[in-house]
Amino acid sequence: MADVKLKDLSECTYVKSASKWKIFHCMFKTIGPILAGPQLLLRKVRPCLYEVHNEGLENQGTSTANSGAYPQLRWSPIAHCSPSNSNTGTRVGHCTKVPRNENLEKLRSGYLFPEISRRESEHMKKNPDASLIKLGIGDTTHPIPEIITLAMAEHVLGLSTIQGYRGYGAEQGNMELRKAIAGKIYQNMGIKPEEVFVSDGAQCDISRLQMLLGSNVTVAVQDPSFPAYIDSSVIVGQGGELDEETGKYGNIIYMNCGAENSFFPDLSTTPRTDIIFFCSPNNPTGHAATWQQLKQLVAFANANGSIIVYDSAYAAYITDESPRSIFEIPGAKEVAIEISSFSKFAGFTGVRLGWTVVPEELLFSNEFPVIKDFNRIVCTCFNGASNIAQAGGLACLSTDGYQALCNVIDYYNENAKILVDAFSSIGLNVYGGKNAPYVWVHFPGMSSWNVFNEILEKTNIVTVPGRGFGPGGEEYIRVSAFGRREYILEASRRLKNFLQMNFISSTS
Repeated sequence: MADVKLKDLSECTYVKSASKWKIFHCMFKTIGPILAGPQLLLRKVRPCLYEVHNEGLENQGTSTANSGAYPQLRWSPIAHCSPSNSNTGTRVGHCTKVPRNENLEKLRSGYLFPEISRRESEHMKKNPDASLIKLGIGDTTHPIPEIITLAMAEHVLGLSTIQGYRGYGAEQGNMELRKAIAGKIYQNMGIKPEEVFVSDGAQCDISRLQMLLGSNVTVAVQDPSFPAYIDSSVIVGQGGELDEETGKYGNIIYMNCGAENSFFPDLSTTPRTDIIFFCSPNNPTGHAATWQQLKQLVAFANANGSIIVYDSAYAAYITDESPRSIFEIPGAKEVAIEISSFSKFAGFTGVRLGWTVVPEELLFSNEFPVIKDFNRIVCTCFNGASNIAQAGGLACLSTDGYQALCNVIDYYNENAKILVDAFSSIGLNVYGGKNAPYVWVHFPGMSSWNVFNEILEKTNIVTVPGRGFGPGGEEYIRVSAFGRREYILEASRRLKNFLQMNFISSTS
């Protein structure tokens, strides 16, 4: 087995840190200690095709790629993957000759919310008796109103009868529900039922829209923003390479939306892109864009020939005069698609039901209607939302069902106010919590992951580090208002006591 200098290998991947090395455990069987912190070049190979030895490297030393000095590694081909062993990091299974999707290799090691759940689980293993309060992942907690669940139950029972049985429905959704959405949610906005596509949720529709748009479009996102916009863009090939220092992908435009600019981008300095992802009320900041701000956004998209993908999943939480839909703005039907959901509006996070509006006026550059291509995507990739869930959706939009849901939303909004008051009372800058079920709290000069960890370890409360929503979320944490009132009050008490003693002096 000959020694090979890595600088002589034609295909190399730059690895900056020990944390990145760990990702390569799925590619390499490592022998000897895992190096901590050096800059290192590794040959990029198909998983399991080579065995890399790092023995003795700690004695040889390492240096940067520009210095001309490289550690020497020995490598040899191996026939198949090694048996699994959690202690050595080796893998199970037979390796095919099929290469991994290179776009998936560009993603960060884990999606934000599963990582939150993993840390939560580790904390509970160490502290099995802890009284944990979950204010992290935005999952609804209040029971669905009975008028809505009864409608779903009635539909389920009907499926056991000749008269009530239904099989496949229209891929675009039950026309009765499409009419209800157009009439109730988009009243006086000129949206037709045929422009409404019922789905299994807004996040799924984001991926369907990415399939519609393809890999050759350019993309802009709010910073901070919901991670699915960026991750889905990377998966379909729009992202480019990740800059580890900035945390940004090279081909994505990050529109700064921070407190310093009223959570709305400076469009005068924003480069043109084909697609603009925009969420209002925003997740995570809780800011609802004003009518004037959205008027600017529509005009910007129109001038640049761009398409806005507008996420209105939290529109039902708006309590002031802020628009609940992009289609309240004149001209928006020519430049925008809107995605929305019953998840946070009706507690359907587990039931799964959403919709997307694609106006007939929206055209591609060749004048082909976008709605026709989206219809083809839906018919090819989706068999339609559950007819049981759609029965629940109809009940949500009935007069009594809608009022029942408004009462639940008022409950969550009151929770948010309690949290805002708790943080504000100890001198922290707090945003959101008015038009959205999220509270956005600033810890100047501090790592959001460090704040997250400290709060979890010392108060047994799960939040979300702002950095997980993009570079613009650093120094912030997001706190969810979804929870039973007694838990919100207890969390407020714990947070006030802990933060007053440990954080206020360092952030003031």
